[in-house]
Amino acid sequence: MDQAHLALIRKQAAAFWQRAAETCLSFPGRILEIAPQEHGGLRPLLPPRLKVETLDIDPLAGATHTGDLCRRNEAIEDGAFDCIVCTEVLEHTLQPFDAMAELHRMLAEGGLLFLSVPFNFRIHGPLPDCWRFTEHGLRVLLADFRILELEALETPDRPLMPVHYTVLARKPERRSHG
Repeated sequence: MDQAHLALIRKQAAAFWQRAAETCLSFPGRILEIAPQEHGGLRPLLPPRLKVETLDIDPLAGATHTGDLCRRNEAIEDGAFDCIVCTEVLEHTLQPFDAMAELHRMLAEGGLLFLSVPFNFRIHGPLPDCWRFTEHGLRVLLADFRILELEALETPDRPLMPVHYTVLARKPERRSHG
């Protein structure tokens, strides 16, 4: 079952990265990918003219920024990125609500967040692997965003037990008072 689920997740994740890359092409600003060390990431899917920055907790990962997603990363200014791609990371954070707050802080108003998480999948590395999120939990975590799409990859022959979720969300723009 693990191998079958991994194949499903990889297929969905590859399509999700492709979609993120195509969408990010329309944004002239900065793009951030969270913890891309285990896969090819977004960079190979984008033209060289677009700069993709990376954030990873591992100082040996060679990321643009080294930091903990669950804490304020002072080297990154508020609203710095037009697109943030965070795939298969949130389950490894110690404080997912703090991680979502940091993603929200780093994302520009009107910017897009591409997020994916496993649900019906085994514990995996890099450790720790702390959480699994349901659709309802994701909606709570994303309360400060406008969810544009939330898609479940269903487990074959097992209703209400998705293998994986992908989310596309937008940071709302502030309304001016006046």
